[in-house]
Amino acid sequence: MKFCQSFMTEFCRHIGATIDVPAGDIGVGPREIGYMFGQYKRLTNAFEGVLTAGKGLEYGGSLLRPEATGYGVVYFLEHMLGHRGDAIDGKCAAISGSGNVACHAAAAILQHGGKPVTLSDSSGFVHDPAGITQEKLDWVKEHKRQRGNRISAYADEFPGAQFHPDARPWGVPCEVALPCATQNEPLADDAKGLLDNGCIAVSEGANMPCAAEAVDAFQEARICFAPGKASNAGGVAMSGLEMSQNASRLYRDEDDLAGALRTIMRDIHAACVRRGEADGRYVDYVKGANIAGFKKVADAMLAFGVV
Repeated sequence: MKFCQSFMTEFCRHIGATIDVPAGDIGVGPREIGYMFGQYKRLTNAFEGVLTAGKGLEYGGSLLRPEATGYGVVYFLEHMLGHRGDAIDGKCAAISGSGNVACHAAAAILQHGGKPVTLSDSSGFVHDPAGITQEKLDWVKEHKRQRGNRISAYADEFPGAQFHPDARPWGVPCEVALPCATQNEPLADDAKGLLDNGCIAVSEGANMPCAAEAVDAFQEARICFAPGKASNAGGVAMSGLEMSQNASRLYRDEDDLAGALRTIMRDIHAACVRRGEADGRYVDYVKGANIAGFKKVADAMLAFGVV
């Protein structure tokens, strides 16, 4: 608490609801956000949406914010496969991570009829050939809520699951892969393993989780590959919706927010297709996301008179 308060004592002069809005990430959850928000309010005498992602519902947080990033990753995957006339239903999914994004991405895969079979942390990964059900996901979330608990305990709790120490899940046969942990997970060799095992789609659920060589391999194989700047946008999108709720002093229900998130991810996918479609069927989503993002910023700069 003292560290968070000391940090915000200096940081508060650089942020604001209409200036810059920070958000939590690895190691910064609702507890830390609460301490920082309390200090910001104490110093500025302002109750405003200055910290998104992690605020409690009691002081301006939004429903569906914890789920938004993981759900968004899967919504984007749904649109990628749909563009090719395919679907998530019946497909096996390898997922890395076991935190907020990974667990909710796995839940969304289940909702779409798929079967998540892996989760991981820095100690290794678990493989559950029978599939990670919602009941098992609930156990993982409760288990990982205690700091220091490792995913290896999953294999002790659920018969049939295996823990692979100091390894990544990309050698497990799957049709779709969702890297949802941290940077540089799937390396070049991992990408080759995924492709050899029949992977047809990769949707990033972290900030640049795939190494550049892995991205090159996916693009060369012309599978569906969603870069994080597009597929990982669900959390940021929900933060924007949280800010609008804070500004209007209104709260939207879960169904309303879920519909808004689906629309946002659909529109991001459409923008990527518009800028990245190569031959009427294959879409270079890296190219599409880069061009769509750059053009939006460039057009705004030109409108502001900045050349």
